[in-house]
Amino acid sequence: MFAARLVVLATLLALPAAAADGDIGQIKSATGAVSIERAGQRLVATPGERVRQTDVVSTGPDGAAGITFADNSTMALGPDTTLALERFRFDSTTNEGAFATRLSHGTLAVKSGKIVQQTPEAMTVQTPTAILGVRGTEFLVRAGKE
Repeated sequence: MFAARLVVLATLLALPAAAADGDIGQIKSATGAVSIERAGQRLVATPGERVRQTDVVSTGPDGAAGITFADNSTMALGPDTTLALERFRFDSTTNEGAFATRLSHGTLAVKSGKIVQQTPEAMTVQTPTAILGVRGTEFLVRAGKE
């Protein structure tokens, strides 16, 4: 009985942090003003900071950020950009999932990961005037302020 509990505990401790607390990726680089809005709070984004579904990542006029997600997708945000991470679901066994973001304004460069490799239409980027369905592996989006 004790050995079985020990195996369960060891298994739980070995799970990645993302599974335990809802993390979907992390900030890999941040220069200038970069912040994360989460649950009504604004956090300073620094390299290593985890991002979660429903976070909003923003850069100031001098800011830029790079984010890597659990499926190995990467996003680079340029200056004066606001990106909402609306939906992220990823099964690392099957590589199936869904990835939806909303770019309010600014520039976004994307290199898609395993989700798009498995299901090409599973990633979308919404802008104020369009919704982009991602079928390729790399693209750039720019949305102006209204």
